[in-house]
Amino acid sequence: MANHLKMAAVQTVYTLLERGWSQRRIARTLGIDRGTVARYARMARDRAKPARAPLGSDRASPTAYDGQGPPKPAKAPTGSDPPKPATPPIGSSSQPSQCEPLRAIILVKLDQGLTAKRIHQDLVAEHGFEFAYHSVRRFVRRLGRSKSLPFRRMECGPGEQAQIDFGTGAPIIRPDGKRRRTHIFRVVLSHSRKAYSEVVYRQTTDDFIRCIENAFWHFGGVPKTLVIDNLKAAVTKADWFDPDLNPKVQAFGEHYGTVILPTRPRMPRHKGKIENQVGYAKNNALKGRTFESLEDQNRHLRDWETSIADTRIHGTTRKQVSKHFREVERSALQPLPVERFPFFHEAERTVHRDAHVEVDKAFYSVPPEYVARKVWARWDGRMVHIFNHRMEQIAVHLKSEPGRFRTEPTHIAPEKISGVERGATWLLDQVGLIGPQSSRWAEEMLQERGIQGVRVLMGLLSLSKRHPDDAIETACQTASTHGAYRLRIIRELIKRQAPKQEQFEFIDTHPIIRSLSEYGELVRTAFTKESCV
Repeated sequence: MANHLKMAAVQTVYTLLERGWSQRRIARTLGIDRGTVARYARMARDRAKPARAPLGSDRASPTAYDGQGPPKPAKAPTGSDPPKPATPPIGSSSQPSQCEPLRAIILVKLDQGLTAKRIHQDLVAEHGFEFAYHSVRRFVRRLGRSKSLPFRRMECGPGEQAQIDFGTGAPIIRPDGKRRRTHIFRVVLSHSRKAYSEVVYRQTTDDFIRCIENAFWHFGGVPKTLVIDNLKAAVTKADWFDPDLNPKVQAFGEHYGTVILPTRPRMPRHKGKIENQVGYAKNNALKGRTFESLEDQNRHLRDWETSIADTRIHGTTRKQVSKHFREVERSALQPLPVERFPFFHEAERTVHRDAHVEVDKAFYSVPPEYVARKVWARWDGRMVHIFNHRMEQIAVHLKSEPGRFRTEPTHIAPEKISGVERGATWLLDQVGLIGPQSSRWAEEMLQERGIQGVRVLMGLLSLSKRHPDDAIETACQTASTHGAYRLRIIRELIKRQAPKQEQFEFIDTHPIIRSLSEYGELVRTAFTKESCV
């Protein structure tokens, strides 16, 4: 089935054919089949032939224009007025627009969302359009296409808002000749347009926070809200209604008493003031320049802010930036805190099986119920803070050296605390529950064996789980009378239930016991005999 074009497209085909365009070019430009163009070309040639005059007529009458092809010119009769031109399109002025032959092309480009300026540029480049841009603009307006609503400008009061963004800074030329890319950070107060610029090597969370903090201290105050882009350094999950901020960025905002508001994803006009400001700094302060170090570039930016950016009359406010800031906005900013934000590192960690997390190559304990779960660690040079997924602090430790463990006693499950860890005093108290003889033997054993006796106490307590207390009491009493302080002896005594050792009293007089005087006389006699010999 042959393709049928709309009247505007047919008229465009006829016009381009009259201009000498090839059928292939017309088909490619209008996006239609080449056979369709050929069919309309044949129709145009057929209708271009002169029509015969009706029988009985002494002159040829003009051929009627039926709207299906180009109008056929006719000679004006002698002595009559010249023929009137064809009726111009509806909605046009008395003279047809120069854009009318390209109506179909313009309609296609309007459907693509192109502006009148862009359409004029394309017509000049692609179709040899020779007329001014205003012709295209008037023609687009006459087409009556619906336009989107204009953007609404949002102006803020003094101290209400600051907008933040990153851009590309000037390159750093190293001594070896290599170039290093930089990023320019810029924050602008939305009311006065007072700005602060700083160049960094990376767009990390730490760099982002440090630059904002430097801006606050440069301004001498803090705005109530910060409008930022959805950069990864600050926003972990972009969401217009409920975004997830980096916990460190959230803590920074709480420290300074400001609210951080990310823009809608892929909607840069929500922070249009800073978009223009970043471009202004790049093109005016840094374009075409190179620096030897980051410090040199930041020094140049500070001088540029003071001498150029602050002294200009802003195109929107029509006021000098620095003067407007001093007189109106500085006093409206919130006061700075006493101290700067405590700079720390943070990262997500998984709790190991021993209920410890690794932070900066050291290990710190958490409550046992968090084993194998994710926690958030935050640390600086002195302290380590550990939070759960609700950012509730669950542990705090002093910073330790790499390879060391810090374990809070309350983080150890009671079932995992051994008797050795509990100490000899606790063990003696437990032995005392068996009976007084066991307690006396345990104390004597500790005095006899020292630190080795701690494990013996644990073994003695383990006997109470398998034997009655009376049997242990009897065995301890027997072992104590023999001065035996080995646990295996207690076990044997319990097994044999051996009697205790009998005690004998020493006597002073007995028939077989001689007095000391007799022993002295015996010694003297022995020495006298030896001397005579």
